[in-house]
Amino acid sequence: MKKHFLFIIFWLVSYTSFAQQKINPQHKAIAYQGRIKKDKAMAELYWSATSVKLNFQGSAISATFQDETGKNYYNIIIDGDSSYIFRPEKVKKTYILAQNLKPGKHQIEVFKRTEWTRGKTLFYGFDLPKNAKVLPVDKPKARKIEFYGNSITAGYAVEDFSGKDSPDSTFTNAYLSYAHLTAKHFNAQYHSICRSGIGIMISWFPLIMPQMYDRLDPNDASSKWDFKQYTPDVVVVNLFQNDSWLVKRTNTEGFKAAFGSQAPTEDFIIKSYQNFVQSIRSKYPKAKIVCILGNMDITREGSPWPAYVKKAVAGLKDEKIYTHFIPYKNSGGHPSIKEQQDLANSLIEFLAEKMNW
Repeated sequence: MKKHFLFIIFWLVSYTSFAQQKINPQHKAIAYQGRIKKDKAMAELYWSATSVKLNFQGSAISATFQDETGKNYYNIIIDGDSSYIFRPEKVKKTYILAQNLKPGKHQIEVFKRTEWTRGKTLFYGFDLPKNAKVLPVDKPKARKIEFYGNSITAGYAVEDFSGKDSPDSTFTNAYLSYAHLTAKHFNAQYHSICRSGIGIMISWFPLIMPQMYDRLDPNDASSKWDFKQYTPDVVVVNLFQNDSWLVKRTNTEGFKAAFGSQAPTEDFIIKSYQNFVQSIRSKYPKAKIVCILGNMDITREGSPWPAYVKKAVAGLKDEKIYTHFIPYKNSGGHPSIKEQQDLANSLIEFLAEKMNW
């Protein structure tokens, strides 16, 4: 059973103690997940759920980081069993991530729990004791999934047990989102392209998913992701929740910039959704695309948005594009840990049938 210890590691390694072997970011033994920019000196981590993993034999391991803002949080997962919260500082430092480990094989995963709006983190590699041994990477996972979503996919406020839906990033944890839970169930690699507050037509800020979905560095419009680097078997789109709220806020600057003085028509909404899904299809001609909604109030009884998505998908006439709607969780705020699991369970059941997994 996983244990979640809510403390932050700030131990600075002394190289005279045990850090004798430098494992640089390009080392073939390091396994990366997500859209990550890598060069010889460093790797740049931006997106939710990006991770760095290493198998090794030794009693301790450290790593060097530098965070752009000092506001990013990571789960440090040792042997898939215990999870610790780690926050790298704005200055370049080396941190002990694990020590006093039992003899034998170990695995460390550094998993980004916070969103890219907190800035990027530079990873400069691992350090191992002189007598430790780097082990080969695990066999590549056969299944691949990609998610496009908003705060639900990001795991926003999932660990705010007060019910206040706090924006404090310490409560956001992509590891507990339905995206991670679904990928873990199927032993699949996954990419999570998400941002809290984002929509397809309109967001709570001047950026929509059709402008962001193809970026490597999400903060840089000129930084484009090479879609040939990762080809998912299935793409899950969970968007429109923010659109469903914002199309009613007719007096906001965002509404006026997106729509002028008139709310979007049903035809405009449907066409906007189709255009985005077609963009995904153009990148992945053979993937199955699952257009989901839920489990916030967009699937509340009487909501017109599931019908919009159904009509959009029907109009695309693509037999590999599906719809799946997760029932309204009937509670305030963002999904809790249990509600994220409920969402995952529904999606897992659907994918098991459609993908024959």
